[in-house]
Amino acid sequence: MEKIERLEQIASQVRRDLLRMIHAKNSGHPGGSLGVTDLLTCMYFEVMEHNPDKFEMEGNGQDLFFLSNGHVSAAWYSVLARSGYFPIKELGSFRAIDSRLQGHPTTAEGLPGIRIASGSLGQGLSVANGAALAKKLNNDNKLVYCIMGDGEIEEGQVWEAALFAQARKIDNLIAFVDFNGKQIDGSTNEVMNLGDISQKWNAFGWEVMECNGNIMEDLLDTINNAKAKTGNGKPIMVIMKTEMGNGVDFMMGSHKWHGVAPNDEQLENALSQLDETLGDY
Repeated sequence: MEKIERLEQIASQVRRDLLRMIHAKNSGHPGGSLGVTDLLTCMYFEVMEHNPDKFEMEGNGQDLFFLSNGHVSAAWYSVLARSGYFPIKELGSFRAIDSRLQGHPTTAEGLPGIRIASGSLGQGLSVANGAALAKKLNNDNKLVYCIMGDGEIEEGQVWEAALFAQARKIDNLIAFVDFNGKQIDGSTNEVMNLGDISQKWNAFGWEVMECNGNIMEDLLDTINNAKAKTGNGKPIMVIMKTEMGNGVDFMMGSHKWHGVAPNDEQLENALSQLDETLGDY
């Protein structure tokens, strides 16, 4: 339980960071960022084999992570900074002109931890396929991870990548769908009903697992189980059920917080619900 409590404390600080970042520029995507915070925290502080001090684009000998739904960048930037990729104080430059921390992650600014520009949705899984194949060709036994939004998997390129992964037996890849049931215009059921996405990924030849992405213990157990299933000829998909806006009561469960920044009063309310565990930037 000590491990879980440590991860939960880090996640609380990350949520504080991202809310303050988005509020400061009155621009960003708090809902989804709050929802995926637990996964990103779990990956970088417990699961992945990575070395922030030796970041290289190729990532040889390290696990790789690709954020496909790039609009939740605020959470990712906080986790990258808190895990040592760049100074924590740089979080204050989020979405500023000429900042390395653009609204959607980019590579032109040379921010450690970022290997692809993302935010044009639907592309991350294709890149993850390529990276995972490269590791196989290079006899590199480390893993590749990728996260997508549930609204994002309405994109056709995702399913082409899904077919490719099973056809090429890319079994060193673990992907996640952030399944919160919300996207910018409403619920996913209203915009483009996804049906049973677990059955869909299974039909596409993937090993499919499910978990609650906002319960750290369930999340960590599921990822460890997924890692144990790698190398068996199938790519792995984790359907991660989350709550948009998780951790802030007035943001939870509403698509209206997809891309709206909190005002001063709302920020104060939100921060009062989240413990400052590592010190604000």
